[in-house]
Amino acid sequence: MIVLGIESSCDETGVALVDASGTDVPVLLAHALHSQIDMHQAYGGVVPELASRDHIRRVLPLISEVMAQAGRELSGLDVVAYTRGPGLAGALLVGAGVACSLAASLGKPVMGVHHLEGHLLSPFLSADPPEFPFVALLVSGGHTQLMRVERVGSYELLGESIDDAAGEAFDKSAKLMGLPYPGGPHLARLAAQGDAAAFKLPRPLLHSGDLDFSFAGLKTAVLTQAKKLGPELESRKADLAASTQAAIVEVLVKKSMSAMAKTGLRRLVVAGGVGANAALRSQLNAVCRQRGIRVHYPELHLCTDNGAMIALAAGMRLQAGLESLQAAYTFDVKPRWSLADVSPTSSLLAI
Repeated sequence: MIVLGIESSCDETGVALVDASGTDVPVLLAHALHSQIDMHQAYGGVVPELASRDHIRRVLPLISEVMAQAGRELSGLDVVAYTRGPGLAGALLVGAGVACSLAASLGKPVMGVHHLEGHLLSPFLSADPPEFPFVALLVSGGHTQLMRVERVGSYELLGESIDDAAGEAFDKSAKLMGLPYPGGPHLARLAAQGDAAAFKLPRPLLHSGDLDFSFAGLKTAVLTQAKKLGPELESRKADLAASTQAAIVEVLVKKSMSAMAKTGLRRLVVAGGVGANAALRSQLNAVCRQRGIRVHYPELHLCTDNGAMIALAAGMRLQAGLESLQAAYTFDVKPRWSLADVSPTSSLLAI
């Protein structure tokens, strides 16, 4: 079962090919990715219309590149998968339209995949793949969620961000400090040079008793502190970055450990772009080691949005018998789509 996956939910165009034959985890045959960071940098953030246009330019050459890497022909595909949501509507429509057109031309079935399901399952492509069941900390862009995962397609929402997500807290705080887009990685690099205890910043909802997240108040506190520093901000920027990162990481780690205690599970999966943060990985590794918890991450190059996670999720759903293949080529996209709403058959083959 050869699956082509196309990711176009935001500012990365990703294409990948996996072999989902048998019952083992699908094998990644090839993947390629184009990031739009340079294009959006001039605007300080993602411009949806520009993102959509760039996906149109990039997706077909990337498909050709992936097929060449794998030494395969398009005629050998069994399924074409694409990101159905959540994400930017226009960007999603590019991937959906290309996937359905390609599948129709080949007479092959097409499958819409949940973007966050892709992130959640991406550690299965790592050198240390997890086993079900586990708790998942999803920290991807505008989403911060804790999920109980029993198996493919069975996801229970334990807690989520009620305003700004962790990724947004990184990016928005970085912007307030005058750091370039994308702010999160720049803030993390600067934080390595600073004193995490230099500024006392809030840890929102840390002691709320539930598993929800809130980072809007932290962003406001960073703004207030930056204004207080005034001209001194430039010389204290590393300290403010380190203090900001420390606040975000502490909340993520403690909420994750609360989720582990609540569920009684001993395996944690961390996925999404913020999952590449070195401070988060270091602190989670330390606390999980102390508590006898296994923690799993995607490979660093698969933390950002990518086609491999979409092809993988499609392949794993097919292996689990959650999809019945059919060749139907009408489609829609779901810019807002909760992972908790994904039923065993909800990624549907081109409804």
